[in-house]
Amino acid sequence: MFYGLSKYLKKILPKQLFYRSLIIVAAPIIIMQITISIVFFDSLWIKTNKGMTKALVNEISTFVEVYNNKNYDKEETTNLFSVYQDLNIEFIQDENFNYNFDERWFSPIDRTLRRELKSRFGSDEFWFNTTSYKELIDLRIKYQSGYFKFLIPRDRVTSSSARIFALWITLPAILVIFIAILFLKNQTRPITKLAEASERFGRGEDVEEYRPSGALEIRKAGLEFDRMRKRILRHLNQRSEMLSGISHDLRTPLTRIKLQLAFIKDKEISNKLSNDVDEMEKMLNEYLQFSKSNFTEKSEKFNLSELILSIVKKYENENILVDKQSEIFFTGRKNLIKRCLNNLLDNAVNFSKNIKVKNQKIKRSVLIFIEDDGPGIPPSEYENVFKPFYKVDKSRNQKKSSVGLGLSIASDIIRSHGGDIELGKSEMGGLKIKIFLPV
Repeated sequence: MFYGLSKYLKKILPKQLFYRSLIIVAAPIIIMQITISIVFFDSLWIKTNKGMTKALVNEISTFVEVYNNKNYDKEETTNLFSVYQDLNIEFIQDENFNYNFDERWFSPIDRTLRRELKSRFGSDEFWFNTTSYKELIDLRIKYQSGYFKFLIPRDRVTSSSARIFALWITLPAILVIFIAILFLKNQTRPITKLAEASERFGRGEDVEEYRPSGALEIRKAGLEFDRMRKRILRHLNQRSEMLSGISHDLRTPLTRIKLQLAFIKDKEISNKLSNDVDEMEKMLNEYLQFSKSNFTEKSEKFNLSELILSIVKKYENENILVDKQSEIFFTGRKNLIKRCLNNLLDNAVNFSKNIKVKNQKIKRSVLIFIEDDGPGIPPSEYENVFKPFYKVDKSRNQKKSSVGLGLSIASDIIRSHGGDIELGKSEMGGLKIKIFLPV
């Protein structure tokens, strides 16, 4: 039971820290204000109004009794009550005392006044209206062949402190919640900036100097992130410099070996050795590009649809069909995305005849599909083919020029942009590559 309730609360509660914190701050204030208001209206305002209304009805009843007494002058009695009890009294001759009530059940004044008059005079002996005048209540009591018309100040039956109380209890609550919103904004802003910086750095984008701010715990997290970022950048720069040195040192002896092979008279041996050297050089270049692929280019905004069309156009292959969609703009490293798509299309062209390329945007994601009618890859090898230098010998006729880094580089590029790449069975009979990229 409690697990289901907890799950339901997690579902309906907001997901963002700012709104959760706002609920934690605002909910107690609102509950407290509602509780105080209920207590005030029940124990103070309603009871006070009831007492004031009862006192007024007693005064009216007293006036009627005195007026009915023959020992007192009626006009003098009326004047005395008008002066000392603040009652504007007038007797009107009208035998047909028939008035319909406007039942205002939502008005506490009407309900209390009706209850007290009914208990004192009966249900058909009175009539009143609290809306005809702004500051007065029109009250009529049946008497013999006519009725008394009383014009009573509204403050005789209601306390003006209710409005002041409502004002004072509402405005401070609004002010406190507004101040809480400002403080919560300032507290959550550093967390948002830290998350954005982490996301950008995770995608391989260039992050400017990050300045930790906010509470002590958030500053500490931001400081540790900045230190980690600098350590990673330093490590990557060292690796790039090391790879550049390796590249320079290995290419020099490979060049000398090529020159030595040119002087060998046995052309068959020379060609075999030259092919081995070419393959070694290509493997070296592929590995160096694979190692440096994520951190050699800055992000930019470009038209992904146009990039796909330009890549397909260079192949000059009528068997590559492009399902052209509307323009999709993506922020990333354009040359790396281009290299990724080139690697995937190269594999498709080498091992199939018909190829279909499609891209589309769904909410905050870009999807790219590449399908072919080639021999495909067994499902058991889907994860292995993304490993560097791994080759599936039985699934596809491997060419000698392949070194097994195409899919590894493609996967590395996509994941460095915060996306993912999946393999599956194509409806065309071959391989289906599905690429996810966050916008």
